[in-house]
Amino acid sequence: MNIERLRLKEDQDRVKHWKKWGPYLTERQWGTVREDYSADGSAWENVTHEDARSKAYRWGEEGLGGFSDHKQKLCLAWAFWNGKDPMIKERLFGLTGNQGNHGEDVKELYYYLDSTPTHSYMKMLYKYPQHEFPYKDLEDENSRRGKLDPEYELIDTGIFDKDEYFDIFIEYAKEDFEDIVSRATIHNRSNQDATIWVMPTIWFRKTWFTGHEPFLPKLSKKSDNQIQAFSPKSGNFHFYFDGNPELLFCDNETNREKLYDIGNQKKFLKDAINDYVVEGKTKHLNPDNFGTKAAGLYKIVIPAGKSEVVTFRMKRKDSLVNMEECDEIIKNRIHDADEFYLDLQGHVTDEELRNIQRQAYAGMMWGKQFYYYNVERWLEGDPGRYVPPVERKKGRNHNWRHLQNYDIISMPDKWEYPWYAAWDLAFHCIPIARMDPKFAKDQLLVLLSEWYMHPNGQIPAYEWNFNDVNPPIHAYAIQRVFQIDRKMNGGMGDFEFLERALHKLMLNFTWWVNQKDSDGQNIFEGGFLGLDNVSLFDRSHVDQFGAKLEQADATSWMAMFSLNMLRISLDLCEKNKVYQYTATKFLEHFLYIAGAMNNISGQNISLWDDEDNFFYDVLHIDDKAPKRMKVRSIVGLIPLFAVEPIKEEMYENLTEFKQRLDFFLKEKPKLASLVSNWIEPGKDKRHLFSLLRGHRMKSLLNKLLDPEEFLSDYGIRSVSKYHKDHPYSMKLNGEKHTVKYTPGESDTRMFGGNSNWRGPIWFPINWLIMESLKKFNYYYGGDFPIEYPTGSGKFITLDIIAKELSLRNIDIFKRNQEGKRPVFGDNEKMQNDPHFRDYILFFEYFHGDNGKGLGSSHQTGWTGLVAEMIHKYFPREEKVEDEVVTLFRS
Repeated sequence: MNIERLRLKEDQDRVKHWKKWGPYLTERQWGTVREDYSADGSAWENVTHEDARSKAYRWGEEGLGGFSDHKQKLCLAWAFWNGKDPMIKERLFGLTGNQGNHGEDVKELYYYLDSTPTHSYMKMLYKYPQHEFPYKDLEDENSRRGKLDPEYELIDTGIFDKDEYFDIFIEYAKEDFEDIVSRATIHNRSNQDATIWVMPTIWFRKTWFTGHEPFLPKLSKKSDNQIQAFSPKSGNFHFYFDGNPELLFCDNETNREKLYDIGNQKKFLKDAINDYVVEGKTKHLNPDNFGTKAAGLYKIVIPAGKSEVVTFRMKRKDSLVNMEECDEIIKNRIHDADEFYLDLQGHVTDEELRNIQRQAYAGMMWGKQFYYYNVERWLEGDPGRYVPPVERKKGRNHNWRHLQNYDIISMPDKWEYPWYAAWDLAFHCIPIARMDPKFAKDQLLVLLSEWYMHPNGQIPAYEWNFNDVNPPIHAYAIQRVFQIDRKMNGGMGDFEFLERALHKLMLNFTWWVNQKDSDGQNIFEGGFLGLDNVSLFDRSHVDQFGAKLEQADATSWMAMFSLNMLRISLDLCEKNKVYQYTATKFLEHFLYIAGAMNNISGQNISLWDDEDNFFYDVLHIDDKAPKRMKVRSIVGLIPLFAVEPIKEEMYENLTEFKQRLDFFLKEKPKLASLVSNWIEPGKDKRHLFSLLRGHRMKSLLNKLLDPEEFLSDYGIRSVSKYHKDHPYSMKLNGEKHTVKYTPGESDTRMFGGNSNWRGPIWFPINWLIMESLKKFNYYYGGDFPIEYPTGSGKFITLDIIAKELSLRNIDIFKRNQEGKRPVFGDNEKMQNDPHFRDYILFFEYFHGDNGKGLGSSHQTGWTGLVAEMIHKYFPREEKVEDEVVTLFRS
């Protein structure tokens, strides 16, 4: 067991709280729902980037390369100034949802390069221009551009063209769990000397909003290079700075006069350090050298092509500190991190793939953030303080008053999405389970806890609207993480985790049945289901047309949910056979859903279209005949996900389950005939539950694997390329609605125009397709070869197709034969510059034809699944069978 695994064990056993300190600050607290107290819920406009340096937050903190304790009481981060900007760089800049031509978007260049799961070592890179940051240019140009234009990014401004920028590498290394070194190594990439102001910054989150704390925390100067941080609850911490910085002190208090034109309640204000560095103002600095915010200020001239280092160290106990030890501490933690990844990546021999995977893992770890949100307090306001507008009590999230979030949670990213989203988090936990299975399991359980899950059983979707509905994949993620953990643990499964989850998942399943099956016919209406603009209209608001929409994807997700719960129940039967009764319950649900998909409410209309051989949503408007909405999208592929192969040995001793199964097979033959091959055992005596029998499965795969439909060189598209020349349209309320194949950025304002499921490649859907093909292969083995690609005349087995699809996804990040990474598109700087080309950005989604990264540029979140793809599919060692033509790729 390597040293980092020992640290994880010490943390789990509560010997040492190694995870107490980590990268738990967001990079953007401004513009979040939590900080919005407006009457109309316009979060982006309520607190802006311009406001952020002067406003003390209520619910969380932000910082560049930030670090904090797990309750975010004491915060550390780095700030910089190039001598030209109108403000110091202490947080990341981006456009709001209303400013960006494709929605909200960070306009910075930064990369997460390394991290261990206990954060004993972490590293990131921030690229800071030496000329004035083009804030106005980015706002004006994106405002000018329309939906048919690409986003205008920081690198498009030309500010990096002459290499007049700083590469700032920020590192953290733990000598002990509360003995932490941080170092900024600043490289001047230009051919001229350049000056930079560097400010390692310390502050307390403003927990005294409530007025319940009788004593304020305090930062105070102890010597020319030492600051003491004291809090009544946490005691003392000591910060030691190398060299002789100028120590600056103020308070983490809002500058009310600047923001709201009312008198300041405090004298020393949050923006005092900014105003001193940029404008030389000392009015709001505390001359007595104490406060709740402080920084060490260094002014450094860096010669052309050279670098300089700034280091500080935090310790619990005051002691003589030799700052020269810091380099050795960092060196040792790098060694530990390398050792940890050597064990984790040992079978991945390709150095480029190891680099991609390690950065993906790093992003997953940097994406852990402290998330505090008490909806009751948010709606009512703090006692004796500002009272929010009365409109809020009927507005966003008003029916989630029970929700009290106060945890470290995995976020999709730290800028565009500095909040959790239920189905994003479920996907995050799969690669995280390889690094830290306990954290992955805890994450899945936290959303099922009483202070998250609604009393009615709904899982909160995401901060912007907890009432929205994400696909119900929590059960899948729990079962998958259980399997990964069990295998890593030598076959010893965490059945307590599985049992805890099942009980809460049953509540969530019941919520779906009660709330999203309006007619009780086992056909579900999930709404947008996280797929945003995949449809002709926003499916959450189909009532605007006086209509009802019966969804192929919602119904298939529920069939998948049923099979996931069936499998969890059978797994738990290893320890307690009473769970065979829950297995029976979910078996029944699955069979009835399968039946309903083939004959909705006895209306002789199916979600399956025999003419197109595809699944579609069915729209009901008043007394008109129901109509299929013939959009060839991933909505029609999701029935593939409802598949579960089960070995006979799992249930051969479960008498009640077998009797119930036999009853269905005998007494309800029509239902039994809808699911594939339960009676005939397949490979290794496996039996198979699936929504798809042979013909329908082959028909779906025919389109899925067709380059003129869903198959791209870089994975599976979200809408078929067929719609490029054959858009699908429908008139509703006299207005024409159309879906066409849009491989790149969204050309519609639906959902703010910041998301596009009309053609691009999304990793979570690609991942579930691969998972499903593997499950089918567990049953069929080599007896079910499929043409791949469609029309090629080459037939391979389903497991090899899954691997081939994973390679296409991975190819997005790998250098191709021309030495270019598709993710960077035609950007020559990122493709060729040695200071850019090996740093990876894990975008939200990818162009359906060329693989270019689109959407949120740092959404490592679910795109971090690439780490699991690399883990599972490398190295490749397939055997060519005589009867199967196996396709290999170099």
